[in-house]
Amino acid sequence: MPQADLLARLADGEFHSGQLLANDMGVSRTAIWKQLARLEGLGLQLESVRGRGYRIPGGLDLLSEEDIRRGLSGDVANLAAEIAVLSVVDSTNSELLRRSVFPPGQSLICTAEQQQSGRGRRGRDWVSPFARSVYLSMTWDFAQGAAALEGLSLAAGVCVARALKATGIAGPQLKWPNDVLHDGSKLGGILIEMTGDAAGPARVVLGVGVNVAMPAAAADGIDQPWTDLATIAGRDLPSRSAVVAELLNALLPMLASFEQTGFAAWRKEWSTLDAHANRPLTVTVGSQNTAGIGRGVNDRGALLLETSTGTLPVFGGEVSVRAS
Repeated sequence: MPQADLLARLADGEFHSGQLLANDMGVSRTAIWKQLARLEGLGLQLESVRGRGYRIPGGLDLLSEEDIRRGLSGDVANLAAEIAVLSVVDSTNSELLRRSVFPPGQSLICTAEQQQSGRGRRGRDWVSPFARSVYLSMTWDFAQGAAALEGLSLAAGVCVARALKATGIAGPQLKWPNDVLHDGSKLGGILIEMTGDAAGPARVVLGVGVNVAMPAAAADGIDQPWTDLATIAGRDLPSRSAVVAELLNALLPMLASFEQTGFAAWRKEWSTLDAHANRPLTVTVGSQNTAGIGRGVNDRGALLLETSTGTLPVFGGEVSVRAS
């Protein structure tokens, strides 16, 4: 009995009799009970009431490849060679990094209900509860190597902000180099990983995580102020599949043109979304802290930090930036 079939039946949030579930799916009550135990192992909350059956309170907004593809514009649909919608994966980035066959001029895309080893920048864990957020990765091949990709994560941030606005989420902001904020709290993030030749052909896997309806218990592992789309949008919360589709609509054309445009074409829009523009900042590289005023970014995507000795360009890597 596929776990996905049971999840699909329970996704409506209503009570379902164990016996009726067993009859509909052609299995025993014992098999249903074992599958329900496995769902609890995924971190899902199950409610059991004698005489009524089982339910997932509040239901689940499960991903749908059909709905994602329906939401893609025509040009973007042509860029998406494959959209893999998985139940559980170690991380969507890792799944694509394991692939060996990539169609030229197109992207392989992976999204999942849950990541068991999701990761963010600087090796941090990315909290990934089942069916409560967006975990999305996509590939693109570049011919010119790492030097041509400066500022890519910042351009991706602009695309994420565009996508959120397209789903009705107002006011997203960006924190250099790869965080998406709303009212100063973290809403999402971007992780770019590269394989290949730093000076020649290279393959990029671009990962995006967006908090959609984060359970409070799952958020115990988040070490900074956070928010989610449910908090921002209320009753107008977009579906997870709609969010994925809009992210692809924004990100895939950017990936297809970035080698030609570079970050310079995105700098002005990034600056309008800069959460730390003209604010006191502390930049930490290793054990060294540098204080200054954030003055936006340059055409290479470096953070411009105005210090007492002049304006210092700060490039990505093992860097931490916080408002002073």
